[in-house]
Amino acid sequence: MTDSIHSFHIPVMGTGHSADTPIRVAPFGISSVISLVDDLLLEKLRKYYAETYDLQYSKIATNDEDGRAKRISAYLNIVHEIVQKKMEEIRQQPFFENNNKKKYFELLPEESTLKQKYNKLLKMEAGDERNNLEKDLTFSMKPGSIDVNIMVNLDRVRFNKNGDPLGEEFTDAKAGLRGYANSCLQSSIIFSAGINRSLYSYISKFRDFYRDKMGQIKKRIILKVSDFRSALIQGKFLAKKGLEVYEFRIESGLNCGGHAFASNGILLPKLLKEFKEKRKSLVAEFKPLIQKYYKKMGWEYPESAINIHPLITVQGGIGNHGEVSRLTKDFGMDLTGWASPFLLVPEVTCVDDSTRELLREARGEDLYLSDVSPLSIPFNNVRGTGSELWTKKRVEEGRPGSPCPKKFLVTNTEFTKKPICLASRQYQAAKLKEIENMEISTDEEERLREKVVVKNCICDHLGNGALIALGIADEKNAPQSICPGPNIEWFDKFYTLKEMIDHIYGRGPSLVSSKRPHMFAKEIEMYMDDFEKKVSNSFQTKKEILTMLEYKKNLEEGLDFCLEIAKKLPYPGENLESIATCVKEQRSRLDRINSLFEERNCLAS
Repeated sequence: MTDSIHSFHIPVMGTGHSADTPIRVAPFGISSVISLVDDLLLEKLRKYYAETYDLQYSKIATNDEDGRAKRISAYLNIVHEIVQKKMEEIRQQPFFENNNKKKYFELLPEESTLKQKYNKLLKMEAGDERNNLEKDLTFSMKPGSIDVNIMVNLDRVRFNKNGDPLGEEFTDAKAGLRGYANSCLQSSIIFSAGINRSLYSYISKFRDFYRDKMGQIKKRIILKVSDFRSALIQGKFLAKKGLEVYEFRIESGLNCGGHAFASNGILLPKLLKEFKEKRKSLVAEFKPLIQKYYKKMGWEYPESAINIHPLITVQGGIGNHGEVSRLTKDFGMDLTGWASPFLLVPEVTCVDDSTRELLREARGEDLYLSDVSPLSIPFNNVRGTGSELWTKKRVEEGRPGSPCPKKFLVTNTEFTKKPICLASRQYQAAKLKEIENMEISTDEEERLREKVVVKNCICDHLGNGALIALGIADEKNAPQSICPGPNIEWFDKFYTLKEMIDHIYGRGPSLVSSKRPHMFAKEIEMYMDDFEKKVSNSFQTKKEILTMLEYKKNLEEGLDFCLEIAKKLPYPGENLESIATCVKEQRSRLDRINSLFEERNCLAS
């Protein structure tokens, strides 16, 4: 059961684009997520918002002891303070006037008890009964959750001024966790991009992640997962330390924004079906381990929490209310996540004008899975960003690579003892020199060079759009990166918050064309692209052959299941016909890819 008053949330978007989203939407009861990657960016935003709202500000210097954790705590605390202030201002507003209180209730979903009470209020005559209902509604108003996100594999080791590594608790991920744990927030932390056992063990040092005597958890854990097995493994690891997963947040491996973590051909519908069928086993697996830990610690596990189940939610490529209905009614999802479309809602996200216009005009050919990330993980991108233009200009000027001002993505030790970033000037100079000295063809040299210089400084550039939008940085000196999902192709205007929420809830005309392919159809196409790429690039080792065979099997099963869905009655606005058409086309394509795979396999044998 969810305590959210809305049936959707706004996931994290880059390091900067949702960094102040809670300030914008939490006073309307909407939950959203702040990235904790870039504490230096958050410090700039804290200064900006302290000045805007006339709040106390004292700079936390870059070299302050435990500065990263302190900067994160300070920013989250000021966001909380502003949200509480704005929430109270809305509560104090009168009913029956055109104000933010009216907006708060009008945005609620129709099935909300609060919305139904509000609609009843609007029909009541003035008097004591109406006055009492007004008080009840005002008391029931609450802000959305100010949630945070940590990419668990971004766990850089920090060094002191003498070049010696600091203690393990000062790595980026642990410092980020500590910053959140020490904040005043009562909300959730989302762990994404893999599993980090050391980080998960560190959570147990903070009592706020456990139930209190009233059965409440002040700081809840959400795991972003791309398959059921991962959910089971991570949840069990945490349960052994008495830690409960509040929510499993399923994301399409490819039909999403940001970095893409493709499964081995397991399509989202098959994954959702597995979660629906096995969700009870999550409680059966975890609860005894959690209770055992509480007993070991001498704590009493609250009776009220015995039957509480983790939420199962889904995000990635959702485009209309018909698809929401499919996800919630057929697959039992508790909530849905909507990210990229909100990049076109100025009330919600912090995006500079140039980049927002670029997104508005973007079509299918402009949106692509790129190789620009220094993490060497496919990265959803749009052509023509400031970051892309800046990177190309440096190559043309003979100065490829970034000065690497923040060093959040330092992972490579090919040429150095200390890790450096693949997008850095230091790495690219060394790698290009190595390529120059190779005895290879001109074409091969150019191919290898392009793989090096294509990397963008995303850890810095992803925050620049927010700084430009707030007037903190000048666009001329701040290249902007952004990572929308392919779904944004079908949203081609700037929208108000009300317009987007009405679209999500199926109120009024749809914001997208009826020709837009179903989210499941789009994902099929993207996975087929991924499979074809993997087959073309494979060396046909025994391990690769087995992986490709498993990938093909998963795709075939997924196509069969999607065809079953396509035969059902569509929910209003749901383009089920596009699934059947897509399955037919992609089956033929799969046959062609498989022929290539078998041909290459024979040649390699």
